[in-house]
Amino acid sequence: MSTFPLQIITPEKVFFEGDVQRVIVRTTEGDLGILAKHEKYVAALPSGPVKIIMEDGTERIAALSGGAVKVSPLRTAILANAVEWAEDIDIDWAKRSEEDARRKKENSRSKEEQKFAELKLQRALNRLKVSSMKQ
Repeated sequence: MSTFPLQIITPEKVFFEGDVQRVIVRTTEGDLGILAKHEKYVAALPSGPVKIIMEDGTERIAALSGGAVKVSPLRTAILANAVEWAEDIDIDWAKRSEEDARRKKENSRSKEEQKFAELKLQRALNRLKVSSMKQ
């Protein structure tokens, strides 16, 4: 199968860079599978899993916390607010984060606080879901 260059970048670092066979990301419009020579495409990415089929056929899964994807026939770039491999997720910390977000959501006094708590909750739930998907 053909490969293409993928780069995943966070504000802090280049999280991943290499040739891959396929990438599956969750966009705001639904899941998108990207193969080599894909048409140009740009989309917003909410919190969700990113599945990467590596050059050797192995699969890696990461938890992405919002961002954007830019696809061209030659390469794909994912700009992420935060991202981590499924096997690196601290499940206990993610559970505590979920509980804290639920408390903040219940006790929020403004729409802004409510929205922030909801985003934190979605990130925690995504991390827990992705951690259970690891190979």
